[in-house]
Amino acid sequence: MGLRRTRMLAAGAALFFAMGAPAFAHYSSIVIDAATGRVIMAHDPDAQNYPASLTKMMTLFLTFKALEQGQITLGQRFTVSAHAAAQVPSKLGLRPGETITVHDLIYSIVTHSANDSAVVLAENLAGSEPAFALRMTREARRLGMLHTNFANASGLPNTANVTTARDLAILARALYRNFPQDYHYFATEDFSFHGVTYANHNHLMNSYAGMDGIKTGYIHASGFNLAASAVRDGRRLIGVVMGGESAHSRDMQMAALLNAAFARPAGTGTEVADDPNSTRGDDTLTHSARRAIAALSPVGRAEAATPPSHAVHERRVQQRRDGWSIQIGAFSRRATAEHVAWLDLHRIPAHRGRSIRVLAPSPGTKGRLYRGRIVNFTESGAQAACRVLHRSHRNCVVFAPNGTQVATAR
Repeated sequence: MGLRRTRMLAAGAALFFAMGAPAFAHYSSIVIDAATGRVIMAHDPDAQNYPASLTKMMTLFLTFKALEQGQITLGQRFTVSAHAAAQVPSKLGLRPGETITVHDLIYSIVTHSANDSAVVLAENLAGSEPAFALRMTREARRLGMLHTNFANASGLPNTANVTTARDLAILARALYRNFPQDYHYFATEDFSFHGVTYANHNHLMNSYAGMDGIKTGYIHASGFNLAASAVRDGRRLIGVVMGGESAHSRDMQMAALLNAAFARPAGTGTEVADDPNSTRGDDTLTHSARRAIAALSPVGRAEAATPPSHAVHERRVQQRRDGWSIQIGAFSRRATAEHVAWLDLHRIPAHRGRSIRVLAPSPGTKGRLYRGRIVNFTESGAQAACRVLHRSHRNCVVFAPNGTQVATAR
């Protein structure tokens, strides 16, 4: 398809939706417990609507899956086609023939909701955007998203691109459950590319305590959509709002829903449909994710190591030698551990003189997890760095020079 024809079709689709496409834009919402999948509250959660850019959640799901399976790498460069470059905004403004890393594609989608980046991923992963859309729909069915059909990778207007609040909650939970090592992307505040810095469209992250993602979406026919995740007192909730009248009212509605849901006791509600073909069974969030992430948290596994009195002098010597470190997670891929450690290093105000280190899994250990650490701290510096990361809802554990895990003072 020629570039001119592609542009004409995109413009025609936008005009079609602006002037009278099927106007779903029906308000619906749902809040679930991320650990159990139970519905805490819902309003018309099975009403069908256009997902808009929440479509990109599935685009990223399949990208994370390809990374986990070793089919692609974060540093791999994908080529931009004329079709991808011709997408309407929001976009990075990629040019035909240009190459861009998977790393930058992920960040541009999470922060700027770049439509051209979504198509670049689709075409390079599946050969074409239509082929990728079929793959997206098949994955949706596998996850139990029974009322969803994907027609493109971006969420740009297409009458065949439909879903429900319940289905999107299932997808948001699957992202957290299946890819705990990649979920941090959704908390990214901004991203710079070719000298331009793009801020995350989810402005609620700046004002709602505990929120760490995940995605906004809007087209005229859908209204204002939001899938969000927040943590309080170790409990994570996932909410979806569709058909909001404005970005502000959608955000306020989400905040009110999450506040009400957090006020309810855990364990109430009904079960959300889950992946019917999963072979993990109960070995989902509670076991897999918590083994990989929460078990590293001082909340989940705070083994205070108070040295005996006769070792106080030695401890002070070690402190002066800057032998303390902080661990920010354990990951199935070395590259991911390096990348997350690098990001967290630059979240620490006093990061000069620090460096990152990845500890390889010991021979014969199960899980084969790579532990990302930031090193060269004093004890007080390590504690301060962890407090900074905790305020951003990042995982952080302090380690003494002798390798002992130490409880973090919050």
